Order: sequence, then structure tokens, then C-alpha cells
Amino acid sequence: MDLVFRLRTNVETVLLGKSREVELALASFLAGGHILLEDIPGTGKTTLARAISASISGTFRRIQFTSDLLPQDVVGVHIFDADKRSFTFSPGPLFANIVLADEINRSNPRAQSALLEAMGERQVSVDTKTYPLPDPFLVIATQNPFELHGTYPLPESQLDRFNLRIRLSYPDRESELRLIRENTLASARDGLLPVIVPEQMRQIRALVERVTVRDSIVGYIYRIVEATRQHPLVRLGASPRAAIGLKSTSQALAFLAGRDFVTPGDVQKTAKATLCHRIFLKGEPGEASQADAGDAILAEILEAVPSPV
Repeated sequence: MDLVFRLRTNVETVLLGKSREVELALASFLAGGHILLEDIPGTGKTTLARAISASISGTFRRIQFTSDLLPQDVVGVHIFDADKRSFTFSPGPLFANIVLADEINRSNPRAQSALLEAMGERQVSVDTKTYPLPDPFLVIATQNPFELHGTYPLPESQLDRFNLRIRLSYPDRESELRLIRENTLASARDGLLPVIVPEQMRQIRALVERVTVRDSIVGYIYRIVEATRQHPLVRLGASPRAAIGLKSTSQALAFLAGRDFVTPGDVQKTAKATLCHRIFLKGEPGEASQADAGDAILAEILEAVPSPV
């Protein structure tokens, strides 16, 4: 628990006034789930991603997604070695413990799809060969609102690979005044020292998996997810992967709180970030309308589904 506390404190030193967002991001990390950070530019999306990566003694790579990015620029490519008279694999930037996929929705769908196998299976296939990715492996993607120029909406299949979608808003008054006054955001972020190593991360994840989830909590998670599929305004509700993510992230939240069991409050606390980006409405509204309506639908569901005692 001391290591987890130090990890959380380390990240919060540079992302001021965002304790809830930091808690959710770390819970997803402990649960082994990928993170989608969404909001307008300049609100701390990249800062959060780099702060988490800087706190870990693992490898880190940043991929700037652009309209001309190709899949091989992400996963790697086989190159002919004239001396060996054979092809050798040159790994792409995806081969790292922490991968920052910056502005992922500025890239074309082909490049976006290069992440699908990696995020789902922790491996990539190039030509006829499969290559495992490092463990732990975490993708932290940042996304700008779709109405900005040059953006491509992420498809349902890729959104479902993200365990959490977290929206970072403007900081509160005191936090922003401190940022303006001190003007040390970049130096503080880049100066973070690691407080955990990959082997310890794997050990902590094993402890998170042992957090007790009673049958009544499992049933509660199922009823919430099932309700997203039955809502009259929804054409595609949350997937079984989403239900598993809701359970594992709830376990991580309980672990962060120092408990060895999950409460209904843990489920409710993470439900919005885990499920809303996986709720797709009927018709063809804009992405912003989808997101807002998804939030409203989930709030309605949480109000209607009885919580276990």
C-alpha cells in the first residue's frame, strides 16, 4: 500500500486539483486497463500520461498520431538484412511499458486499427509472426473533441478496448492560480522520480485481483451493464469486456482505499468512466451528443438499478 500511496502522491504533484481523475487513472492502471483521456487542448491530458509514465521505472514511448501515420510506423516492420540474407524485425514505438498515443483521433482509421490487437491481446502480428509486448503494457491515449479540425472519430471496436474514458476539465481557481504563479508544470513533470518498478507493478496487480467481490456485487455489475443494452435509446450497450473492466477497476479502487473487498460505492464511482464511452445511441448524432446522452442514460440506470446492501 505504501508504494501505491507514493505513486498517487507523485502524480498529484503535477496534476493539481485533479485527485478524482488521478485516482481513476491509477485504478485502471492497477486493473490492467487502457485509458482514453479526452478534452480540449491544454487541460493536462499529456501531463497526466507523462506523470504516470515518469513514476514507473519502465520504458516509455510517445506516438504522435497524424493524418499520414501508417500502421507499420506504430507496430514495426520486417527489414531485409543484407549481411544475414534474411528479414529481421524492427520494433515500433508500441514496444514499451507505457505508450502515449497522443491525439489518437487525428490519425486515419488504418493507423488507429494498429492498436487493436496490442490493446486486446498484448501482442502484435507482423506479416506471419506474432511478437509479445512488454509486461506491464499500458496505452494512454489522448483525444481532442471531434469538432476540432482534422479529427476522425474512433470506431466502436477501438473504444471498447479502452477500460476508462476520463475527461479533464479546467482546473479549479486555486489550482490554476498556482500554475500561473509558479509556472513550473513542465519542470515538475519532467523531474518526477520513479517510485515503482515493473516487477512491483505485477505484484500489486496480483494483490488487486485478490480483492473480494461478493456475488451480490457481481450481480449488481451485471444488472447495470444489462440495463445499458435494454435502454430504448441505445443501439449498442456495454460489452462483456466492459463488465469485466467495471469489476476489475472497482477492485483497484477498493485496493487504493485500503480495503480488501468491493462495495457498491466502488462500482458507482467508476461506472461512468468505464461504461459511458461504450454506450452508442440509435440514429446518427454527433460524438458530443453521444457522450452527453450516454452520461445521462447511465445516471438514469444507476438511479434505477437497486444497490445491494
